[in-house]
Amino acid sequence: MFKSGVGFLALFGLGWWLLGTSAFGGWVRPVAVVAGCAATIGLMLAARHFLPASEGAPFPADRRRRFQQINGLQWLLIIVIGVVCGRAGVPVLIPPLVAVVVGLHFLPLAAVFEQPRLRIPAALLSVAGAAGMTVWAMNGPDETVRLVVGLLSALSLWGMAAWTVTGAASAAERGVRA
Repeated sequence: MFKSGVGFLALFGLGWWLLGTSAFGGWVRPVAVVAGCAATIGLMLAARHFLPASEGAPFPADRRRRFQQINGLQWLLIIVIGVVCGRAGVPVLIPPLVAVVVGLHFLPLAAVFEQPRLRIPAALLSVAGAAGMTVWAMNGPDETVRLVVGLLSALSLWGMAAWTVTGAASAAERGVRA
């Protein structure tokens, strides 16, 4: 499940969802949190049911190293964003900038995993970050920045996870090995 990426997409989608729904107050927030948890669990259960077990040899060392380099750079940039935005007094820009970095990290991962469709979350997360920066630049409230970035990012990642699961389910129905 995690090899296919669905587990990671679902869990990180939940993280973005929680960020986005932090803009809600009253009874809406707990309902949104429960809905997000349900979506995540549903995606993970569907992946477990429809996706084949991991097969074959371990991930080749050169590809594993490239994956680690890409993720290491991503996390380094996220830390730098947090420190710089915090010190500059604009913590509201952390989520949009992180969304752009996370989005862009999917581009080299598309090559590492030989999955060109990873360009889709790359574009969608980058758009989510740009939308959040636009809201901020237009003097929108911090809550709206979080809402826009969080929900767009969550829906992008969950959509990619759902696409992966439905593709595997469709292939299984046709008798094709996914």
